[in-house]
Amino acid sequence: MGPTIHDVARLANTSKSTVSRYLNGQKVKRATQEALDRAIEELNFHRNANARRLVMDKTNTIGVVVDNISNVFYSGIIRGIEIVAGRRGFNCIFYSWTSNYGSEREFLSLLYEGQVDGLILVSFQKRTEEDLAEFRDSAYPIALVGDHGELEGLLSVDVDNAAGLEEIVSYLHGLGHREIAYIAGPPHAGASKYRLKGFRQSMEALGLTENPAWIAESDWSNQGGYEAMRKLLKVGGFTAVVASNDETAIGALRAIQEQGLSVPSRLSLVGFDDISISEWVFPSLTTVRQPFQEIGMLAAEGLFRRIEGGI
Repeated sequence: MGPTIHDVARLANTSKSTVSRYLNGQKVKRATQEALDRAIEELNFHRNANARRLVMDKTNTIGVVVDNISNVFYSGIIRGIEIVAGRRGFNCIFYSWTSNYGSEREFLSLLYEGQVDGLILVSFQKRTEEDLAEFRDSAYPIALVGDHGELEGLLSVDVDNAAGLEEIVSYLHGLGHREIAYIAGPPHAGASKYRLKGFRQSMEALGLTENPAWIAESDWSNQGGYEAMRKLLKVGGFTAVVASNDETAIGALRAIQEQGLSVPSRLSLVGFDDISISEWVFPSLTTVRQPFQEIGMLAAEGLFRRIEGGI
């Protein structure tokens, strides 16, 4: 059994209530503070977090659930969450649900059991209507990053994927391109349909013809982009390619270069995300930036407003 606040109080020659006030951040006399600090150091005292949680009914911890902890896209989002949590004096516990649970919904038990004060669910996968409805209707603080299914009443943060693609197509149009191919994302990714929607809306708004033969699907990997680009090159006839994420674009770039074609003088190529490796390929990739750290910060700030009862 480790030292208790009774031991600290006895060694510092003060009361248990004074020790408790000091440990909870309240002011005490300078001499008392110095005596407490000496006692805490001598006894190697550490607060019992579980006991404190029972008294305060608060863990000062938030859970951050991602669909795959190894996904490089999440590092910026996680950093943004950590910045906001640190400012609030909260810790973060990270979970990868694809390796531990069957679905995000199962992590709600962390809230129900009082293990965390709030949850941030981060996933680029498409969420079911049932899951989204449960997140919306929960009485506990929950924030989402990624797919929200256009369901009202959810605390959710994501980029405007359609608008990002519209910017890309408009950019290529401004360079003089009229025949534009598109490498779409996988159906299970929440952003795929919105990026394809943005591509089609922009093509129509600019009076450009969408050729079904110039649209290929990928799994958003380098290999998927490579294979999709090889299929498109067999069709030919276009002067620019929009890849719906950077990894796909990097794979597409390799396929183009293997055919002896030059980018951008022979064929223009644009990606989406602005991952760090995009500036290290040759030529460096033109891409639309996702503000990953800002996304994480916004999600965390919204979550803490709910924890504090602000919304």
